[in-house]
Order: sequence, then structure tokens, then C-alpha cells
Amino acid sequence: MKDHHDTIRAAPLAMDAETFRTLGHRLVDQLAAALEAVPRGPVTRDESPSTVREALGLSGPLPESGTDPGVLLEQTARLLFEHSLFNAHPRFFGYITASPAPIGMLGDLLAAAVNPNVGAWTLSPAATEIEAQTVRWIATFLGYAEDCGGLLVSGGNMANVVCFLAARAAKAGWEIRERGVADERSRRLRVYGSAETHTWIQKAADISGLGTASIRWIATDRDQRMDVSALRRQIERDRAVGDVPCMVVGTAGSVSTGAIDPLPEIAALCQEHDVWFHVDGAYGGFAAAVPDAPGELRALALADSVAVDPHKWLYAPLEAGCALVRDPARLRAAFAYHPPYYHFNEQATNYVDYGPQNSRGFRALKVWLALRQVGASGYRQMIADDMRLSRAMADAVQRCDELELMTQALSITTFRYVPRDLRSQIGEAAVEQHLDALNRALLDRLQREGEVFVSNAVIGNRYALRACIVNFHTTRADVDATIDIAARVGRAVDAELRSHAVR
Repeated sequence: MKDHHDTIRAAPLAMDAETFRTLGHRLVDQLAAALEAVPRGPVTRDESPSTVREALGLSGPLPESGTDPGVLLEQTARLLFEHSLFNAHPRFFGYITASPAPIGMLGDLLAAAVNPNVGAWTLSPAATEIEAQTVRWIATFLGYAEDCGGLLVSGGNMANVVCFLAARAAKAGWEIRERGVADERSRRLRVYGSAETHTWIQKAADISGLGTASIRWIATDRDQRMDVSALRRQIERDRAVGDVPCMVVGTAGSVSTGAIDPLPEIAALCQEHDVWFHVDGAYGGFAAAVPDAPGELRALALADSVAVDPHKWLYAPLEAGCALVRDPARLRAAFAYHPPYYHFNEQATNYVDYGPQNSRGFRALKVWLALRQVGASGYRQMIADDMRLSRAMADAVQRCDELELMTQALSITTFRYVPRDLRSQIGEAAVEQHLDALNRALLDRLQREGEVFVSNAVIGNRYALRACIVNFHTTRADVDATIDIAARVGRAVDAELRSHAVR
């Protein structure tokens, strides 16, 4: 006869169905109330790291005994909402982090409940097939090849790195995965990006063994777009001395201003010179689906690879990036160490062979659920609304005689505070120095006080405030309030700086 302990294990982490149900319902109710209150509170609070650590009780040792899970969940949820920055707040315009879709929050709970390892098909049959469909849907939404290869990764950096490594393996001209980049017979690989390319390119060059000196930084025009003539000259010079032009990175929405490189011209040049054409569309790529978006975005369809971030303009909760490669075999050539896998005489996808991870979470579910909830038309509407609100913000800046518009593209508006009495002296060295100091102090005050959260950009050597709208909670009222707040706080900061200068 079996002992009772052979059939029932009393593990400290175990939770019976009724307890799980009770705690889960209680937590969802608490979260729903907290999320509903977010727009009425500050975007963030002016707290020091030590204040946050003390409030969360993070200075003590690992407890020897456990805590009641109900108490633990209630306290933790309350503390997190009391001591966090909220990118779901309608006046959060900092960086490019979207407001999270509620169905994505629930999708993460569902994904964690199943807990598949989406590295191997046998460990995650449903999850693998959902990820494959999610990749296809993202590609078709962008106007990219439906039969491309791709996978979900942590974010834009990793999506771009995956594509970078695929390009390296495809264009090296030798067995680079076996011999590496330091083989005495190998030639120097070169990659090309504009001065506005995100810093992921340095990480990729470093991680891949090419080194950051392999990057050719191409000049930009006055609109911060890559100079294709300069790109052509650099490729030709490198090829003439025996280097291997490997990859050109075109940016579809720069982080600072939303600038879009001349992607059609870059695509043609890459085809002419047999260079891998990659588009960093982590931010702006999804705008390609919007009819009145800049026409250059349509050239995403010509790229060998594209990186996009569902946790930006598809509003998925973090983390969710996506790497797309036109020829799926190029991903296997860059990452696989196994032969193709067949299951019941059908070829099955093992994502371990398409990217750098072995163990992989079910990131695709939250994206797939949201795509199904609103469809392509729903996303086109929300992205178009964000761009429309950004243009409205630019118009409001121009109507305000204390603000100067710097740029507006996609859903990013940059501007700075300029006191009325200094507007006629813009460009003078002393005035520009004061304006830079003023806007730095203004940004610090805005971020600490929490009425609105913006970031910064440097435009033509001038320090500016930067508001990026990838937030389906934002309204025109929030845009107008942001202008009023920036002017009011800017006025106060300017008065303080001048007062200190007099002393």
C-alpha cells in the first residue's frame, strides 16, 4: 500500500486551485482599480533610489521563513503602483515605450500558466505555431514577404543583432562561424550606418567579433537622413582596398526625431553592390501600414532583414521584439547546429535554430492576442492617431510664443523653451548656452515633478525636449496640457536660473 506522501507532495510553492482562484481574482481586482487610477496620478514620483529601496523593504536578508501569498501579492502590487513610472499614463512621452495593451497583460498570465519552452517544437507545439503565425502577420502588416523567416526576441536591440549576425554569415565569403573574423586569410567586413543609427550597431559589431572600428558612419543631411552619395563613395573605397562591404543599416524612424533614411535609394545601392540591406524599424517600421505615412517606409519590402518592436507601436507589454529575414535559410545558416527537424513527416520549426536563445518564453502570445482583438485596421487607426496627435503637438508648439519647434516626424515632436525676450537673439552664442542650460534644467524638473514625462534630443547642437507618442491612452487634451505645462514650468526655471546668475 502506497504511503500518503507518495501521491501528494506538500511543496512550499504549491497552491491548490481554490487558493489560486481566490488570490488571482483578488489581484486582478486590485490591478484594475490601480490601472483605472493611473491617469489621475503623476507619471512618476520624485524619489531617490534609497527611498524606493526603503519603501519596498529591500535592505534585509533573504528570509528563512515564507510569507502568506495573499498578503505578499497585495502588498507588492500596492508598492509597485506607489513607486513606479507609468508608461500607461496618457502624458508619458519619454523614449519609445508604449502603453501596454490590457489583453497583453492577460496574455502574459496565460503564457506563464502554460510555461512552454519555445525553443523546440516538441516542448511547445501550440506556442511554436502561434509564434510562426505572429511572425507572418507582422510581416504582412508591414508589407514584407509573408514567407520570410523570423522570431520574437526581447526587443529592438536583440532583433537588430539577430539580423546583423544573419548578414555576417551570408556576406562574409568564408566559413565565418567556423573560422571567425580573425583568420589570417579573412578580409575586413564593413557595416554602414548613419550618425543617427541607434547604439545597437556598436553592440552588434562588438558581440559579432567585427569590432566597432568596422562601422562606417555615414553623414546625414539637414533632416538627419543618410547621405546616399556618401554611402556609395564609402562602399566603393572599401571595396577598392579589399574590404568586404557586408551590411547597410537604414533607419525607419530614428530614436531622436523619427527621421527616415532614403530607404528606396539605399535598397537600390545595396542591390547594385551585393550588400545586405537591413532596416532598423524598431520604432517606425509599423507605420508602413498607415496609408498617409512617409512613402519611404514602403521600401521595407525590399530589405533583406527588418527589425521591429511589437512592444513599441503594437503596444505589447515588454518584452517583445521581432526579427524578420527575407530568406528563412539565412537564419538557420547563422544559428543552427542541427539538421532540419521533421515531426510526423512534416517539417517543424525549432526556434533554437533561428536565433541565439535555447530556452525561450512564449512572447508571441500577447502579440497574437492583440492582433486578433483589433485586427490590422485597428492598429492602422491607433498608429495614425498617434501621428496625428504628434502633429497637433507641433502645431500647438508653434502657436506658443514661449516654445520653439525643432522637428516633427512620425509621432515624435521636439521643441525647446525660449523666453519671449530672447527670441530675437536665437543663434547668439551666449543665448544658446543659456537656452541649453535652461532646457536641461526644464527636462529635469518635468521628469521629477511627474505632470508630464518627456525626454531629450540634440538637434543641430541645440538641446531640445522630445515627446514621442506611442500611447493609445493619449488624447488631444493631454497634448494641449503638455504645452501649457512646458511653458509654465519653463518660465519658472528660467526665472530661477537668471536669479542665480545675478547672485
